[in-house]
Parts: sequence; C-alpha cells; structure tokens
Amino acid sequence: MFTTSLVVLTIVILGYSLIPVLADFNKTHATNPLWTGHARYHVVWQVCSYVGIGIISLGLLWIPGDGQQLRAHLVAALALCIYGGFFTAAATMRLYDGKLNDTNGWPSIALPGGRSIDRNLAVFIPLTVLLFTGWALLAAS
Repeated sequence: MFTTSLVVLTIVILGYSLIPVLADFNKTHATNPLWTGHARYHVVWQVCSYVGIGIISLGLLWIPGDGQQLRAHLVAALALCIYGGFFTAAATMRLYDGKLNDTNGWPSIALPGGRSIDRNLAVFIPLTVLLFTGWALLAAS
C-alpha cells in the first residue's frame, strides 16, 4: 500500500508541476498580450516555483533513505498547500475581481445539458481527490 501511495502522490505532483508548464507557458498565460507584464511575470514565477517544489517532492518520495514515511507526509502537505492555494484563490475571486479564465485563454469544457466546467476545476478537483486518496493510503500503510 505504501508504494501505491507514492505512485498516487507522484501523479498529484505532476498535476501541479508539469501540467502548468504545458498549460501556462504559451499565449493563454505567459505570453498573453492582454495581460500586463507584471501578471505574466507572476505566472512564470509561479510555474517555475511549482516545478522546483515538484522536483524536490519527487526526490523526497523516491530517493531511498531514512524517514520515507515522514517525507511522504511532507510531500502530501506541500501538495495540499499548492492545491489549497488554488481553491482559496478561486473562492475569493470576488474580493479582487479575479476570474478562472480569460476570453483569450483556455475555453471551458462542454458538459451535457448545455453546461460547462472551467478547465482548471476539471483538472484540479480530481487531482485534489487523488491527493487525499494518496494521503489516506499513506496513513493506512
């Protein structure tokens, strides 16, 4: 069960590190002409920081040595900070006039019945469920 938790947490790490590189280093974010230079700077800083945290987290998970259980819990806590930050920002958007997407960004995903879901939510909700699943498997091992 311990190895399964490490695999699940690895997917969670890739969700906050690799996916933003693929989704944000393009015209929808980092080179979006409608964004101010300072906003573009912040997205590049954020993505690069998450890649660094992800690399360290993968090392903490997979490099053999003492305290592997504790290191895995630390990795899960770091992931919770990152995903928790996303949901905090989403929940408080009205305080700073924020939006989950822009008109020239990634479009929402169409759902049956004429409804849709924002791509960020469609990705980060399942990854957060995976985080808690991996953490529960870790705690049970």
